[in-house]
Amino acid sequence: MTSISQQSVMEYAASIAGLEHVEATGSACSVAPADAQQAAHLLRYANEKGLVVCIEGAGTKSPWLDEAPAEIRLRTSRMNQVREHTWQDMTCSVDAGCGWQSMQSTLAQHGQHVALDPLWPERATVGGVLGANDSGSLRLRYGGLRDLVIGMTIVLADGTVARSGGKVVKNVAGYDLPKLLCGSFGTLALITEVTFRLHSIARHSSSITVLAASAEPLNDLLLRLLDAHFSVQSMQLRAHKQAFALDVRLAALPEVASTQQDGVIAMAESTGLKTEPSHAGAWAARENLFAGARFVVKATLLPSAIGRTVQAMHDLGGSVVAQATGILTVSFPNNPDVRHLTHLRAQLEAAGGSLTVLIAAGEAVLDRWGTLPSSFPVMRAVKENFDPKRTLNRGRFLGGL
Repeated sequence: MTSISQQSVMEYAASIAGLEHVEATGSACSVAPADAQQAAHLLRYANEKGLVVCIEGAGTKSPWLDEAPAEIRLRTSRMNQVREHTWQDMTCSVDAGCGWQSMQSTLAQHGQHVALDPLWPERATVGGVLGANDSGSLRLRYGGLRDLVIGMTIVLADGTVARSGGKVVKNVAGYDLPKLLCGSFGTLALITEVTFRLHSIARHSSSITVLAASAEPLNDLLLRLLDAHFSVQSMQLRAHKQAFALDVRLAALPEVASTQQDGVIAMAESTGLKTEPSHAGAWAARENLFAGARFVVKATLLPSAIGRTVQAMHDLGGSVVAQATGILTVSFPNNPDVRHLTHLRAQLEAAGGSLTVLIAAGEAVLDRWGTLPSSFPVMRAVKENFDPKRTLNRGRFLGGL
């Protein structure tokens, strides 16, 4: 911790961002810079004075990180514009503080979107979604953020403004910093602007839900559908109370949509499974897991292991939404049995997966991050190169990064 007074920090921040954009938040100075240059001045000052900076968007993913003190809270709320939408090239450049839904509404005017469905799109910011590397069921068809981001402007801890990538889909200039920054939770740099590749919004889609008494038959069907030639846009396996369901969303041209849907139904019913049209809230199931939950975890695993893992989490009392890509979100109304959950984590890690605690109300019953991966020394070395004084989001990420 530094001996510099809060008043001194606030006076400097006001000289850069303007007095109306600076306020005291507890013992910290909260400041909202207007652009990358103002952010660079603030980070350079913090780095030189030994101050810790916490980067804040809308705060939707803040509970996913460890708590840690900070002298400066840098808010991205003023960097909130869609800077450029080159619809002919299907790219756009967006400020990191822009709301996700606001961005999508602008792009939709030309029938395009960033083909990603993160949590809480009406509140989440572009920078926050990238920092958490969040994604939903559309990842099956379009890939994750590392596939969709083609350029980025960042501010390093020492105030250096760096740009990587470009504004065209095929670009090989420079190092691929966007892939490194996605999922770094603000520990390497402040993201100020992002360039995305875009996709056309599907004009015709339909959704089918397949029901079963347990998860394994649905996992078998999921794997068969992954190998089939249907135009599947999204798939998720859900478990809640005594119900198990596989939701399948198809996006195809009208002339083949009916044939595609009939094919999926026939494949499901050939194994004795029941099908029905998906209900309106099926694709909001992942977000609904967080409502009133006391304990939420995220697991990653191979698609072939989805069924048995969903069943195991369900048997522990959890409600589960598993994406077909092998990303599970599990919500528990109360703290689960730590012994069984620790055993499940060990099984996942042994198979190359992971289990991370996103939300733990009350006393923690399980370490948030689990066993440090074999790549952790590389992660630590990258952190030391990008932020040697540990100015950014110190101690909030995996292994105290």
